[in-house]
Amino acid sequence: MPTTPPVTFHAPRPVQAPAPSPSSPNHRYSLGQRCRSLYHALWFGLSERIRWSRKPYHEVPVGRLTDLETGQSACIESLQAHYGVCFESRYGRHTSLANYAYLDLLDQAWAAADRPVPTGGLVTDVGCANFWYAQTLHRFFRPAKLTGVDVEGYRLYPTGYSRYDAAAGYVADLPQTSFVTVDYCEMDEQVDVITAWFPFVTPTPVLAWRLPLTVFSPERLFASIARNLAAGGTLFMVNQGTDEADVAAGYCRQAGLRSQGCWVHPRPLRPRPHPPVASWWTT
Repeated sequence: MPTTPPVTFHAPRPVQAPAPSPSSPNHRYSLGQRCRSLYHALWFGLSERIRWSRKPYHEVPVGRLTDLETGQSACIESLQAHYGVCFESRYGRHTSLANYAYLDLLDQAWAAADRPVPTGGLVTDVGCANFWYAQTLHRFFRPAKLTGVDVEGYRLYPTGYSRYDAAAGYVADLPQTSFVTVDYCEMDEQVDVITAWFPFVTPTPVLAWRLPLTVFSPERLFASIARNLAAGGTLFMVNQGTDEADVAAGYCRQAGLRSQGCWVHPRPLRPRPHPPVASWWTT
């Protein structure tokens, strides 16, 4: 059975100062960015006013994953045996593979770091979209309470369901798990673990996700994370490539968080344009 290549746990490296946030007078957006932001702001505001919701949305399970590469099959079988998961019995193909990819990253990253997984505590995931990976976090951290937070909860999908409906389906049957629509910077809740998968640290992804630039405030975001992280708690963050990870690290340090190392995934289960970079931070 194929094995993944050896991985290296990297000590933190020097980073450049973070780029200024939109609130900084030194930051400049192009006319095109401003126009796109205004357009997204109209739809964002409309969805939050209407707050459309039908009922919890449940995917049609794919049942069995086919047409996988040998390495993917071996990795998935290993994850199934170790964590007792079978995502394809609950989700479609895309969501199933995405969950296995996230679980693989968690599994390999924490093993490479040789860190004990902080189980049984309070866990908050920041910027969870519709929280399609709630089951992955639940299986890995085995939390006493798991909360997914996203600023946009009522985006309407082509299916006629909203993001809120989808999240309700993904957290169904997961004990002590919830989805909250709120600006995380307004939350005040001490937790043991905060996870942030590909948080916005530059403006381009914000617009790509059809959000207005008014929600882009990385300095406030990481200051809020530092405030809500219990003493000795852990921020586990994943970024798109080393350049983005460097920018995010700058914001973490600016917020007073201390690095506990980083790790680059050598072979993600699903190909990505940039290798995922995992990092650990504490107060």
